[in-house]
Amino acid sequence: MSESAGSGQPPLPVFGPEEKVCGNCKLWAAHSVDHRGWVGVCRLQPERGLFPPSAPLCNKFLRRGVAAKVAEETARRERSVRGVGPVVRRRERDPNEVVDLEGLELNMTRAELMELIREAVGEGGEAPLANKWEGGTLKLVPGKPDVQGKDIPIDTFFHKIVMVRDKLRVMEQKLNAHPKLSDAEKVEMQSYITRIYGSLTSFNLLFRDKEDFFVGSKSED
Repeated sequence: MSESAGSGQPPLPVFGPEEKVCGNCKLWAAHSVDHRGWVGVCRLQPERGLFPPSAPLCNKFLRRGVAAKVAEETARRERSVRGVGPVVRRRERDPNEVVDLEGLELNMTRAELMELIREAVGEGGEAPLANKWEGGTLKLVPGKPDVQGKDIPIDTFFHKIVMVRDKLRVMEQKLNAHPKLSDAEKVEMQSYITRIYGSLTSFNLLFRDKEDFFVGSKSED
């Protein structure tokens, strides 16, 4: 967030770690103060304009302070791939270094910027499989003894589940940003998406990290 610099400006609001608001998302950046108090922008959805940090979070929520975990996972994947070309040594950079975005009033660390780039090119949809399922097999056993069953690697099945989740998130994002839908229509259609999430919570046992879970309405969990 930007610093609450300047006299007469109220301090930036502080939210509890469990509060589901945009102010706890690293994509929200403070911009200025208006009649609503502090308002800011979403780095992934600038079309939303300025809105307060108390706005409810969307499906692109990225909790502050998790960039180090993403960097660690990326480094682990890179080490698993053996390079065949010449080695190019690069100057190591501090992931917490603030990146100059040429005049934009958005303070981002290098790790946050890289995470946003991965999100834009489609790598943000990766989710780790729970360790106990790695290398496992999903067995489809038919009810008739004369019909052959089928074995599916859990990794393959899990990848398809993640793809479904990410397509739903894209649909939700496009729905919320649609210029021709009224707020009432968006709420109604969002309720259907929430029910879909609720129907898919059975697959949460496959995810290693709780933040990757499907989350439906309270009545459907």
